[in-house]
Amino acid sequence: MSASQATINPCCLRSSLWEGTPTGTETKLAGVPNPTYVARPPPGTSSSRRVAILYIHDLVGWTFPNARLLADVYAREADATVFLPDFYGGEVIPAEPVLAGRFDEIDLEGFARRNARAVREPEVVAFARALRASGEFDAVAAIGYCYGGWAAFRLAATREFAGSDGRPLVDCISVAHPTWLTEQDVEEAAVPVQILAPEFDTMYSAELKTFTFATLQKNGLPFDYQHFPGVEHGALARGSEKHKGEREAMVRAKNAAVAWFRQWLHT
Repeated sequence: MSASQATINPCCLRSSLWEGTPTGTETKLAGVPNPTYVARPPPGTSSSRRVAILYIHDLVGWTFPNARLLADVYAREADATVFLPDFYGGEVIPAEPVLAGRFDEIDLEGFARRNARAVREPEVVAFARALRASGEFDAVAAIGYCYGGWAAFRLAATREFAGSDGRPLVDCISVAHPTWLTEQDVEEAAVPVQILAPEFDTMYSAELKTFTFATLQKNGLPFDYQHFPGVEHGALARGSEKHKGEREAMVRAKNAAVAWFRQWLHT
């Protein structure tokens, strides 16, 4: 089964709402049509570098409060402007049946077809190009959760997507429990890579985890592989207190990503 034909695992959708209200704004980036949630760092931050993070959402989309709250956190703690665009063409999986676990009410097969890799990759690449072309930022990163994992890896394939000046579209990536990732995606990565990997993950198999580790090392890339024992696919964005150790794993993953971005974007 190719990545574009892959099914969606319902565990990708078991999401829990965190406390709090997102504080960013909705807008559009010049040159791209995707509506986008933008979280900006607080005024008076210490870094002299202007940094952007492209947050590529998971299967519950760009409007889900968890994703927006995470974007707010990355803006504050990584001192970055975080862009969370809609890469589902306006389609939103309804939260209520997702939270209740009633997956039979959701057309997952149709959703996967409408948002296949080949459908959405051009939008992801165009958005990253627009960030680079804006001239507003000294460094750009991407983070991808679940569905966004394969997309972040595609942006890391700088030999294919480098701009006219030869500069890569992103300076580093962080990927959490990726879905639809292929060995070729890993082989073609050419910027520093962080992997945030739960122990139990049918979408990111033990074999693909081992391949990722060996390949990034073989290719001489700086990489950070973080293992999260006892939690499953989706946990690092969900952070549910109903699942033992999951909230702690989510916080640890967030802290690891912040440290990674500060290492590669602010130095």
